[in-house]
Amino acid sequence: MLNHLRPALVLLGAFTLLTGVAYPFAMTGVAQAVFPKQANGSLVEQDGKVIGSSVMGQSFVSDRYFQSRPSATVGPDPADSSRSISAPYNAANSGGSNYGPTSKALIERVQADVEARKAQNPSQPVPMDLVTTSASGLDPHLSPEAALFQADRVARARGLAPDRVRELVERTVEPRTLGLLGEPRVNVLALNLALDELGAR
Repeated sequence: MLNHLRPALVLLGAFTLLTGVAYPFAMTGVAQAVFPKQANGSLVEQDGKVIGSSVMGQSFVSDRYFQSRPSATVGPDPADSSRSISAPYNAANSGGSNYGPTSKALIERVQADVEARKAQNPSQPVPMDLVTTSASGLDPHLSPEAALFQADRVARARGLAPDRVRELVERTVEPRTLGLLGEPRVNVLALNLALDELGAR
């Protein structure tokens, strides 16, 4: 029996060292050497302070900023850790709500969001991504239409000409990856940083 057990234990130890220690260290080293910014979270700094990540959405609630799409992520309730509460853009708990299209809670939430968006801009139809969440709940992007939909509100709040804000949106549109993958998009954090650079903070 020992003759059968010894090779199994040796292989267990060898593969533990290889796949559990050597491989992760090697991949971490390669990532830090070749793609250090991405390996460290694509962090965005301003005045020496980390203010977000270019690949992670975050909440913007002020009318002076472009707002991200809704997020369905949750987190523990501070008052009762056995319960979960809404925690938008919680990177520790990525995921959607898993509500189906006939869910009453989902329908009511979307209808309320549509009405709120219509109040901000009654002259245009509300873009879909302003009232629906992404599968991860962490999407940092909006469609160009969703960003332009908010331009007049942002311009009013900042005392800027609407055309100037719309031009800024157009300048920050990212094209399809390699010209064919995905859709044109706007990174909300990058857009808001560019907006701050226009002045009238």
